[in-house]
Amino acid sequence: MIKIDKQFTAGYLKLAAISERKRINHNFHKEMSDTLQRMLNVMNTNTYVQPHKHEKPDKREVFIILVGKVLVVEFNDSGKITGHIVLSKDSGNYACEIAPGSWHTIICLENNTVVYELKDGPYVQETDKQFAPWAPVEGDSGCESYTMGLIKKCNVG
Repeated sequence: MIKIDKQFTAGYLKLAAISERKRINHNFHKEMSDTLQRMLNVMNTNTYVQPHKHEKPDKREVFIILVGKVLVVEFNDSGKITGHIVLSKDSGNYACEIAPGSWHTIICLENNTVVYELKDGPYVQETDKQFAPWAPVEGDSGCESYTMGLIKKCNVG
């Protein structure tokens, strides 16, 4: 049995806090070839996940909030927001499922956030994600303003 509790996540919270990317993940699946990828994403504010989609092969993705608060945003092919949800225990929004081939991003709204993620496998680094050409690349100077713009457009305070 794998137990996900405060003791388990404590070390990952420390690692995420000192990580250059302000996030870290822990894989529960043993092989990248597993047909169900299961992981913890431990995040802090000011991390940036470039909008992307999973296709060829198409993959579903599920985000379940354990601790903290995130904004999940979906887009059309030109980068217009088509849907969003704030996941937090306090709001009663606990999870969402992203359809295969749907552009999306996840934005951390609170430090020490822990999200359980499930995604169809297998994981092949070269084909896992197609990054949105209309969004800044991770590490670019425009990432923070892009993220803040998304938060504002979604009316998240």
